Amino acid sequence: MTPPPTGLRVRDVRPFIGAADLAVSKAFYVALGWQVEYEDTHLALLANGGHRFYLQNAYAKEWVENTMLHVTVDDAAAAHAHIASLLDTGGFGGARVAPPKREPYGALVTYVWDPAGVLLHLAQWLDE
Repeated sequence: MTPPPTGLRVRDVRPFIGAADLAVSKAFYVALGWQVEYEDTHLALLANGGHRFYLQNAYAKEWVENTMLHVTVDDAAAAHAHIASLLDTGGFGGARVAPPKREPYGALVTYVWDPAGVLLHLAQWLDE
């Protein structure tokens, strides 16, 4: 699709994700495979496969628990097994993971709640 001749031309999108405890949430995402590209006492820029988001030391329960990220992965079942083993160590507060579920829109999805309650949809597209 050719972009319009004028107007907004998006090169990247980096959502801001809240954290009740920045250190715990950052450690959780690093254990999942994200790398810290930048950090200070209030913010961390996390990257994985050329995709980034900001994790911020800001928490409003209603906002954070209604934040969702849809992340395409190669293998939702392997992601579930990896995350379940990480959570067995007990170092990530209220983080949890659900077994993969086939969704009607064509993906096998592992649902993961981070330590603050952000919901990740780790989706493996079944038609690829």
